[in-house]
Amino acid sequence: MHSKKQAPVKYYVGIDVGSASVRAALVDEFGTVVAHADQPIQIWEPQPDHYEQSSADIWAACCSVTKKVVCGIDASWIRGVGFDATCSLVVVDKQFQPLAVNREGQNYRNVVMWMDHRAVSQVERINATQHRVLSYVGGVMSVEMQPPKLLWIKENLKELCWEKAGYFFDLPDFLSWKATGVTARSLCTVVCKWTYTSDGGWDDSFWQMIGLEDLVKDKYEKIGNHVLSPGEPVGKGLTPEAAKDLGLPEGIAVAASLIDAHAGGLGVIGADVKGHNLPCENQPITSRVAMICGTSSCHMGVSETPIFVPGVWGPYFSAMVPGLWLNEGGQSATGKLIDHVVRGHVAFPELQSKAAASAHSIYTYLNSHLDLIKKSLPVGFLTVDLHVWPDFHGNRSPLTDLTLKGMVVGLTLSRGLDELALIYLATIQAIALGTRHILETMEAAGHHINTLFLCGGLSKNPLFVQMHADITGKPVVLSKEVESVLVGAAILGACASGDFASIQEAMAKMGKIGRVVQPNHEHKRFYDKKYEVFLKLVEHQREYRSIMNSS
Repeated sequence: MHSKKQAPVKYYVGIDVGSASVRAALVDEFGTVVAHADQPIQIWEPQPDHYEQSSADIWAACCSVTKKVVCGIDASWIRGVGFDATCSLVVVDKQFQPLAVNREGQNYRNVVMWMDHRAVSQVERINATQHRVLSYVGGVMSVEMQPPKLLWIKENLKELCWEKAGYFFDLPDFLSWKATGVTARSLCTVVCKWTYTSDGGWDDSFWQMIGLEDLVKDKYEKIGNHVLSPGEPVGKGLTPEAAKDLGLPEGIAVAASLIDAHAGGLGVIGADVKGHNLPCENQPITSRVAMICGTSSCHMGVSETPIFVPGVWGPYFSAMVPGLWLNEGGQSATGKLIDHVVRGHVAFPELQSKAAASAHSIYTYLNSHLDLIKKSLPVGFLTVDLHVWPDFHGNRSPLTDLTLKGMVVGLTLSRGLDELALIYLATIQAIALGTRHILETMEAAGHHINTLFLCGGLSKNPLFVQMHADITGKPVVLSKEVESVLVGAAILGACASGDFASIQEAMAKMGKIGRVVQPNHEHKRFYDKKYEVFLKLVEHQREYRSIMNSS
């Protein structure tokens, strides 16, 4: 950097819309997060399984956090913007005004959230068609995808919403439209959540078969007939209005977006691992799985040829890394489940006050409490007779069974902090055992995976990370920047700006690895037994159901 005339650093803005907050980061060309900010967004739950948001509230939060991170930076050094978001469904009318997705007619609540499960009967009917497009979603469509939600709106809000709707956007595409005025969709969203294929486009027969033939009539104008690869520039960049809203220069490049988990995958999976003695060094990127762990978790694996994995979404061509096929496993409730178990426990108030007194987060406090009670045993062995099946919100992968429930075996009358710490540990182990179940299913179908790359909020918890290494038997790589999802979004902006020749080049330069956590191989026998019990739990749950359902 000691050249006579120091070139200004190039910066990119990554904007990430999660379930409960919007975050932005200013990231330099070396992948360092220079500044970041976040702001909560509102969630409405008008009835069980209905979760709604407001696109106006989300955009206002995007503007507020972006202004914060670019404050004081020479605007001419900012080269591009990338968005990622949850795969929620945004509905607007023909004038792009918000339309109610609820029976109350509250137009500002115009977003059906990704985790909304209102369309259960619709998705059952869609799956009963066994249409060929379903082979690209592991054979069974999820209630969290968009076709069942669209069908629910048509059947339940025909006059209020369906007939007035001008556009249905996936949230990442709504954001790029808001920034550029261009209604182009990202290949990532339409392929992963809407049944588009990169070679065949939309399949008319699918929409006609499920009762949404009206979308075919106007040549898919409402759901998108102009599709771009993630990272491609959209339109002419930021419109004057959006530039003013965001506090950025007009015309800077805006990238075609990604779903949030895919941005996390992009931020970690391509990092250079030289010198860390990892099994994936000098191996193709296909030997890696990126795990994005937050409220829920996603397991992203790529392959050079399409691999069909039962109960795992994909293969999706170019949906994350251009030119590679993506398979996406997932667990619908992970961070949300840990919170649910811990906060619902009778000893939670005691935990809260003790954690506050020691100036630690509740999870740091629980981890150190486990270290206190483990005595001479490895901490994981404390759950020898406490077992959890983690599907409190159904199973996304690899069983694709929404009706599965959570299970806990091994409860006692004890009510103290020790018991809270143990159920917390058993829940984390159950999530890691669920990851092992997904990875084994992917490997049985033809993936060759030797290293896990973790990012997202749960990757900050050392117990969560170590349990994933021990239970899967694979090393876990953490990204240098905890905010990998924001780095992924910024990589899109960098790509759109033309500063990098490809997404792959930007990934290798901007994705940096931090700590590497090795598995304790001497604990393998214990976790193999835990895994055997884990698989028995679901087998038993299904047996109980058949007993109760028998005539």
